[in-house]
Amino acid sequence: MSDPIKLHGFTAVPRDTNVLLNGQKNIHAPTPVSVNQILVPSTHLATATHDYVQKALSPPTYAHSMRVYYYGLAIARQQFPSWQFSEETYFLTCMLHDIGTTSENLRKTLMSFEFFGGLVALDLLQSKEYGAGKEQAEAVAEVGTTSCSDLGWAQRIRKDYNNRATDPARYHLRYKSPCGTQHASSGVANRDADNMGGHADLVHQETIQVLTAEFPRQKWSSCFAAAIREENALKPWAHTTALGEEDFPNGVLNNELMEAYD
Repeated sequence: MSDPIKLHGFTAVPRDTNVLLNGQKNIHAPTPVSVNQILVPSTHLATATHDYVQKALSPPTYAHSMRVYYYGLAIARQQFPSWQFSEETYFLTCMLHDIGTTSENLRKTLMSFEFFGGLVALDLLQSKEYGAGKEQAEAVAEVGTTSCSDLGWAQRIRKDYNNRATDPARYHLRYKSPCGTQHASSGVANRDADNMGGHADLVHQETIQVLTAEFPRQKWSSCFAAAIREENALKPWAHTTALGEEDFPNGVLNNELMEAYD
């Protein structure tokens, strides 16, 4: 696969997961996925990045990053089997999507964590030590800088989709056209499940049980909500405030899907 657009998950698909799923809860009933069915890439680039995030991220954030990698590939393989992209690039995306939330990085910049995190990922991956190509590094940064925007988009879409019968034209006009990358769209679904409890019908319950046992949540809901509030206290202009200064962290704390595993 030599086309960098296809290889690195830049292929444009509807941002609205409901459109991707043709208005259904899922396209195919999810089946259980074990840890050994999805491999962590063993390239120098993937290994170096993995080692970096294990040291840089808090244990709950690192475990979250690993879970979303497994959830994301499980969803992509089972719901969208025609999608083809580099699993290495997707792994890098999952590992680095929250790098901007570290205490050090929150205080290094006046930028919102997603945007600064995207720049950190871009510089890190293109450094001589890591050696990623330009397109691959940009694919990782693209998803990193839109991660919370897409999560908030998923929240708004889900609310309007549930009310679409009362105003179908509004739903169609607002959400039919916008697109995102394959990596971003599968990322919305996996992060929405792990962070907010959305799209529960895309992942088998046994898969959740296996992954939370392998990579425990360690009170992830409280951890992520605290990180959001920490940034908002430091930077009242932070981008996540667009999702609701209290609505967003409260939505994370009220993750009923993952409550039993926290």
